[in-house]
Amino acid sequence: MNGNNNFTLCPISDFYKRILLPLTYSLVFVLGLTLNGALLWVVCFRTRTWSCSVIYLTNLAVADLLYVLSLPLLIVSYAMDDVWPFGDIICKVVRFFFCTNLHCSMMFLMCISVHRFLGVCYPITALRFRTKNLAVLMSGSVWVLVMLEISPTLLFAHTGFINNMTVCYEMTNPGQLYTYFPYDMFLDVVGFLVPFMIIIICYCSMMRVLYRAGRDNSQEGTENLNKSIRTILAVCLMFVLCFVPYHIARIVCLFIRVYVSSDCRVINLVMIGYKIWKPLVSFNSCANPLLYFLGNILTCRYVQQKDSNSDGLQR
Repeated sequence: MNGNNNFTLCPISDFYKRILLPLTYSLVFVLGLTLNGALLWVVCFRTRTWSCSVIYLTNLAVADLLYVLSLPLLIVSYAMDDVWPFGDIICKVVRFFFCTNLHCSMMFLMCISVHRFLGVCYPITALRFRTKNLAVLMSGSVWVLVMLEISPTLLFAHTGFINNMTVCYEMTNPGQLYTYFPYDMFLDVVGFLVPFMIIIICYCSMMRVLYRAGRDNSQEGTENLNKSIRTILAVCLMFVLCFVPYHIARIVCLFIRVYVSSDCRVINLVMIGYKIWKPLVSFNSCANPLLYFLGNILTCRYVQQKDSNSDGLQR
């Protein structure tokens, strides 16, 4: 089947989508454009020395900006009851940017977590792995690998007709869902599950090191380290809330549509759950700049505590 076929599908009850998605995407657009623009401005005009973390966060902000700049088209489409007036090429580009942002965010967050893990857990032995040249190389590799992974989206995503209305398929047309499902599972494993596990392992290891260090410190030092642990927990919570529900809902929705049920009531139920969680993943574009400030707070506290311990030993 191709995008020019006329499909008559289950009558999905998505009246809520005409209100929920335009409102949430409008909020994400304003916040994402402002926060990521401010972050890039600070980095470009107020940062004299670029550290590895700044390099990763700059790439993260660029990916987020590319995504939020595509949101106005989706806002218009959802407000028009899913009618897509922008043509097939723009449909492919918007879907490509969405997936690219999602997976670049995951990969750069993984790079940042590994970088901080090495700095906290192996501050001396890992110095050769925490260089700016390596950060630039890793950032370039992330862009290339993610674009290669997402490139099939340009084939799957296209316009079509549903009930005589032109739409931009989010994944692919119903006739290609069976073919699309293995590719989507590949993306979920490589672009979500693997980075997710690495990020959680890194931050759990950091909390263990900070907790052990806090037991042997003064009361003031213990308070600083406890604040650092709370900062790590906040970062992890932000990450889990933005990414995990969306991926679970997407996998369940796609699996049921392909393999389990042709009952329109069941499909409606899983589609509603997926559409409700979908805007949440977009908020990672707004949350990522906050990681810059939370990360700086964490690093400063840990360095201050290390300096305090060194002064105590010298005395």
